[in-house]
Amino acid sequence: MRTISVLGMSDHIVKSFSDDLHQLATDITRMGGLAERQVGEALDVFMRRNAAGARAVIERDTDIDNMQKEIERQAIRILVLRQPVAQDMRQAVTPFKIVNAIERIGDLAKNIAKRTLVLAEESALDAELLEAIAEMGKLVRQRICDILDAYATLDLEAATRVWMKDEDIDEQFDAVFHKLLSVMRDQPEAVEACAHLLFVAKNLERIGDHATNIAEIVHFLVTGEEMGTHRPRGGSEWPTVS
Repeated sequence: MRTISVLGMSDHIVKSFSDDLHQLATDITRMGGLAERQVGEALDVFMRRNAAGARAVIERDTDIDNMQKEIERQAIRILVLRQPVAQDMRQAVTPFKIVNAIERIGDLAKNIAKRTLVLAEESALDAELLEAIAEMGKLVRQRICDILDAYATLDLEAATRVWMKDEDIDEQFDAVFHKLLSVMRDQPEAVEACAHLLFVAKNLERIGDHATNIAEIVHFLVTGEEMGTHRPRGGSEWPTVS
């Protein structure tokens, strides 16, 4: 009768655990890519004020929700079966935080699509405002891509760069906010449309905050420590009005 050595069995268990963690990270990266595409498509239909496209973005949000549930089930299974410790424990626990941030990114993309439905009938929106929001959207999408790459490779320096650049998005949001105030002062008939544009910009700013949150999670995953320096201003504050 063939026997398996204790050492051989241990090696098998370690490899199986490593495979589980790799699959978990792969699925999280795939979920993040889906959320990034949702943001891009939400921005595209917003710029074109495409109501049909906006409804499609809204409907696809359930795909992200379903992926979150499946990844959380995988992570729970790993915790129960493997009972990891130290860094392995971090690798098994941090997915809950990351997929929550990604799910919120998907929700915010859906919110942009919902605003598009309202703005679809607006024939004359300020072109300068739209361009500013589009540029803000490009920056936010790049942050998502950068932090997903940093997570996939556990690149601490890349994650820290994303964390440090959160202020760039905040500054763009401030500029859009003040431009909106100016338009509303000069064009009272545009107040309602500008209010919806403001929420689109705020959703983008919040997506940037979630990218920053993921950067903090990656830092903890790699080092076991929280970020030790003061975080750039997040989205909890609105710009001051002079």
